[in-house]
Amino acid sequence: MPTISVFSGIVVTMYSLDHGVPHVHARYSGAKAVVAIASGEILAGGLPPRAARLMREWVGAHRFELEANWERTSAGRPPLPVEPLP
Repeated sequence: MPTISVFSGIVVTMYSLDHGVPHVHARYSGAKAVVAIASGEILAGGLPPRAARLMREWVGAHRFELEANWERTSAGRPPLPVEPLP
């Protein structure tokens, strides 16, 4: 699963040919979550409050890039890297 960004200890990945609502996978200190691209909402799993807040902020700041990556992966192409939070 390609890593598309790493920030504040959070590793964000996106599967190729994944299904369901457009989303990313986030890992932080042993916690895992599936996060919706449209809203930053945690769809499955869980993250500590600070990591969840940072993910919502990051998804909001990069929504269009993430949607473009979802289209790429839906076509079987690898996603492009996305800038981390500063």
